[in-house]
Amino acid sequence: MSIRRLPAHLVNRIAAGEVVERPASALKELVENAIDAGASRIAVVLCEGGTTRVEVADDGCGMTPDEIALALERHATSKLPDEHIEAVTTMGFRGEALPSIASVARLTIESRPAGADGWTRIVDNGEVVREGPAALPPGTRVVVEDLFARVPARRKFLRSPRSEYAACLDVVRRLAMARADIAFSVEHDGRRVLAAMQAEDRPARVATLTDRALADNAVAVDLERPTDSGVIVLGGVAGLPTYNRGVADHQYLFVNGRPVKDRLLMGAIRGAYAEMLPRDRHAVVALFLDVPPSEVDVNVHPAKTEVRFRDPALIRGMIVTGLRRALDAGGLRSVQRPSDESLAMWQAEPTGDDTLVLDRPPAVFERRQTFFAPPPQARAEPSVEAPPETIDHPLGVARGQVARTYIVAEAEDGLVLVDQHAAHERLVLERMRAALNGGRVAAQTLLLPEVVELDEPACDRLEARAAELSDFGLGLERFGARAVLVRATPALLGSGDITGLVTDLADELAAHDEALSLRERLDAVAGTMACHGSVRAGRVLSVAEMNALLREMEVTPHSGQCNHGRPTWVKLGHGDLEKLFGRR
Repeated sequence: MSIRRLPAHLVNRIAAGEVVERPASALKELVENAIDAGASRIAVVLCEGGTTRVEVADDGCGMTPDEIALALERHATSKLPDEHIEAVTTMGFRGEALPSIASVARLTIESRPAGADGWTRIVDNGEVVREGPAALPPGTRVVVEDLFARVPARRKFLRSPRSEYAACLDVVRRLAMARADIAFSVEHDGRRVLAAMQAEDRPARVATLTDRALADNAVAVDLERPTDSGVIVLGGVAGLPTYNRGVADHQYLFVNGRPVKDRLLMGAIRGAYAEMLPRDRHAVVALFLDVPPSEVDVNVHPAKTEVRFRDPALIRGMIVTGLRRALDAGGLRSVQRPSDESLAMWQAEPTGDDTLVLDRPPAVFERRQTFFAPPPQARAEPSVEAPPETIDHPLGVARGQVARTYIVAEAEDGLVLVDQHAAHERLVLERMRAALNGGRVAAQTLLLPEVVELDEPACDRLEARAAELSDFGLGLERFGARAVLVRATPALLGSGDITGLVTDLADELAAHDEALSLRERLDAVAGTMACHGSVRAGRVLSVAEMNALLREMEVTPHSGQCNHGRPTWVKLGHGDLEKLFGRR
């Protein structure tokens, strides 16, 4: 086959494949153009998640009719004053976004510079259909309608309007975090869903766009480091280690005001929080890195979501140092929301006799419920019967508890150490599996329903799966745009951190494919629930509770590892103990 030039409309569609993957991609390009135009207010309007309409209006510098025509040509840009592309300081410069979008949608541009008349130009899938005068205030308004309507091969790969809307909202949220000096608003299907006022400082803007609780559960990050090319500045907010999430989607990274998703930066965050977070939890951070242009290459990805640093070791070291200094300065601060278990431990002491010995034997242990009863208050228990024989039990009998985390048991052939949280997490998961195999998990109705506030896409995801979640024993319903009402929880879990459970479930739904049912993702959903309903490390257990846990482990499948693959118990045989003490 001979070589030939491709027609212009096909070239534009190929370029659109690189720049415009979904409505959120087009929205990102349009909002970045508005930012580069010097806007102080940017208003976004979406219909059906952006699949039928995306509108971006700004009060920036505007364009003349000739500039509008030029902006719709490929490789035309106002963002490079010369040929030094490495010195670009704007959000983008490729000059392909507008013609690419116009080749796969109906694109309307209306613009007016200050002191001049307005002009409009309409391009329908690559063809100019109308242009002429337009009445509008100074600035620019761009409308994208029916994206991929004439490209069915691309249209069928779009996700549901809810998913596309969530992606669009995430794009605006990240860009709004980067520019606290610009006011942003988002309207979806006629309803205002986001409003960020101008002149907020960065920490306040981050809290406004993520979770209001972050303001009380974060520390400020501030670090500068001089280089030969200039000063590198790291700023932002870092959530306390105890304020964490189940997925890494709540880590926002910006380089020179540009939102990025960079492996180096993500790895640096993990390194900074090492040994402070459980293995399956993730920090909540928003970091802003300002680097001299010569120290970073922003042109390694078509959508500018990845960057390459001249000295990656320096950048990684700055992030780790900045985060650890900020967290160290936080001292003994912990998350500002006491758990129900913590509150239950604060009980009034009886007056009168100060004896520490109970005057009656402990109540008979209930396997299903005692784990969630208030823990004993560190009193000695009288010996009411001889300790059980170790020969009857593979995991032995409980002899004590170390660090309020590990059960020490004596078996016939050695010493057994059990991680109480990991072990009970597996037991709860297996109970939920058995209940689901029988139909559904029994629910426990709450005396007072609990309101859990989340962002709107998270509420959408939970509402869409409410019927399936009820099979797991979780009864919830929508409660306004940004909240859900929890009416029942799985009886196996008892009362616990309902807000944390629902928040993590929303994160799980965001991280996995919508096409799969919750039963097909049983391990992920039930595992998340089991984690929140399990005996926590730091919980004081009675001897009866410890032995009941050991007995249930002995008859439960897969009890040797927790839901995350970690061991739940280890054994030191008599021979191992003798070696430790030099007896052999």
